[in-house]
Amino acid sequence: MVTPPEYFVYLKTGKHSGNDGASINTIPLRATSVSVSTSKTIPSLQVPLSGLATGESVTAALDIGMAGKNISVNGYIVDTELTRHTDVLSTSTVSMTASEIAQLIHSSVDSTGVAENQALVELVFLIPSTVNKQYIEVTERFIPFTFKARGDNGELDNKGVTFRSEFPDSDSDDGLKGFVRQFQTTFTSDTVEVEFSLEFEVALMFPR
Repeated sequence: MVTPPEYFVYLKTGKHSGNDGASINTIPLRATSVSVSTSKTIPSLQVPLSGLATGESVTAALDIGMAGKNISVNGYIVDTELTRHTDVLSTSTVSMTASEIAQLIHSSVDSTGVAENQALVELVFLIPSTVNKQYIEVTERFIPFTFKARGDNGELDNKGVTFRSEFPDSDSDDGLKGFVRQFQTTFTSDTVEVEFSLEFEVALMFPR
């Protein structure tokens, strides 16, 4: 059985690069629940007089490939180490309290995407998976939750799709790109942990 990661949910900053993994330019979150909402947008029109011939009215709809995707995360922030790039070749690791990390996230949400060291541009939450991108059973491992589909261009779940996005096959693959819509924390006197709730919206962001 695969060893579970220390954190299943974390945020990536705009400074994160492909080789940084889950420990550099990320903020781990001790999540207790993750909710996913997908809302499809389809323009529809009730067809006038459609019920006269068959006795049943008809609604016409046009599927133009639009949907809103939102992630809600609840949990606790705990004291932990954060590692950031100080320049191209070196990194700096500091131990931060839960309160400091909460403040850091609030500051990041308040910033703009141009400030890549602050901007939170990606949410990763890992799920167990036993089927790879080609629908072949494999040993259980963890992959980022995704809205992508399995198969190459025009194959499997991507039949009819010409320019498909790559389905993740490892825990180091990309998560969900977008922005933090809302971040809320509760500071209490009886614990050093900080309770939080976070709303993340999947989107193609500009500027980047």
